Amino acid sequence: MIDPPQVETLGEHRYLVRARQGEDTVEIRVHASPAVIARLTTDETDETRIIEATAAYLIARQRADDLPPQLDLDDVAAAYEGFEDDLRRQLNPDPHTDGHCASNSGSSGPA
Repeated sequence: MIDPPQVETLGEHRYLVRARQGEDTVEIRVHASPAVIARLTTDETDETRIIEATAAYLIARQRADDLPPQLDLDDVAAAYEGFEDDLRRQLNPDPHTDGHCASNSGSSGPA
């Protein structure tokens, strides 16, 4: 099982992400401008949660030690087509978009 990345807030929309890569720990500094944060969520989602989700998104696509030591969320959004939509879905899941409704959760189908 892969350990989830750990995020430390450095202040002023800057974060330190630590990700395990085998026996090593990779550190990546991430900047998240308020503009890109606003594009990624429509609610009061914690900014740290957005950074955690971004780190997981990136590490799922490439090795942590292949990522640059400094990242800007705007650059990530520009480099990965669909990144913003994927992250919005992850952060703000809508139970009505996948054809399942919460009111059907107790139903087990026809008897």
